[in-house]
Amino acid sequence: MKALVFHEFGGPEVLQINEVADPELLAGSVVVRTKAIGLNFADIYRRRGNYHLVGQPPYILGYEGAGVVEQVGEDVTSIQVGDRVGFADVPFANAELVLVSADRIIPLPQEISYEQAASVLLQGLTAHYLVNDSFSVGSGDEVLVHAAPGGVGQLLIQLCKIKGARVLGLTSSNAKRDVALTVGADEVLLYGDGERDWVHSARDWSVGGDGVSVVYDSVGSTLMGSFGAARTKGTVVFYGMAGGDPALVDPRMLMDTSKTLTGGDLWNHVTTHEERVRRSSSLFGDLMAGRLRLDKPQLFALNDGAEAHRLMESRLSTGKIVLVP
Repeated sequence: MKALVFHEFGGPEVLQINEVADPELLAGSVVVRTKAIGLNFADIYRRRGNYHLVGQPPYILGYEGAGVVEQVGEDVTSIQVGDRVGFADVPFANAELVLVSADRIIPLPQEISYEQAASVLLQGLTAHYLVNDSFSVGSGDEVLVHAAPGGVGQLLIQLCKIKGARVLGLTSSNAKRDVALTVGADEVLLYGDGERDWVHSARDWSVGGDGVSVVYDSVGSTLMGSFGAARTKGTVVFYGMAGGDPALVDPRMLMDTSKTLTGGDLWNHVTTHEERVRRSSSLFGDLMAGRLRLDKPQLFALNDGAEAHRLMESRLSTGKIVLVP
């Protein structure tokens, strides 16, 4: 089979298409022929060497995708050859064939395309636990979303609006502001000239000027500003550091303001097959009902994976990037 591989850490230029051995079918697993593969920032970090990788080169990136079941282990009874499926936490997905443990298979409704599944699963499951588990968003809550036009940001906005919240987005340009407004944000601020500007603007936007109920912070370096934008007894959900490491937090500040800081990692919330299917089914239901909108992903052939990585690193894209074998 063909796979997108790299032999040493570095820039997008280290990626190349190679012929590699097909995955060997194991007990409790299936082999999926991929039709669409989601590209995520974690793939960038692993290619650079920022994230630990096990094994020896050639390394194969990718953890998210969708396709058709081609082989089924003898002990697997709930999955059939020909089934349309997706997965969101399976290594070596940047390939024509992927070995997937049966408990990580997510059935796809006929109404959900492979490209939609590869666009929504990882980021959608993340947004789903953030608005239901990290902070249970409800009607009337005021929500601030950092990096609002990004993949998770767009889904956060929409899931919060479905729950009846008011949503304020933050982004870096007018073009990206328009993207966040299009998916339903009530208002979108620009980071502007400094932290003080957007913090004060966010507080002014909130009803009563006391700050928002919850801030979803995936930037990291903005964490202290997020506390400033949150109301007394508000919550800051920290789930990423795309803009750099956060400052250290003084617990006395939390005590004095009765604010809550909680962290978020998807795989602490999605630990069973039942959880994967339940949360994915909720996302698919919202998509099919028209409550959740996905822009068409930007498609790249798998052998153009280096170009896809360059686009993602440029931060010029606002929607999902999908690789197609």
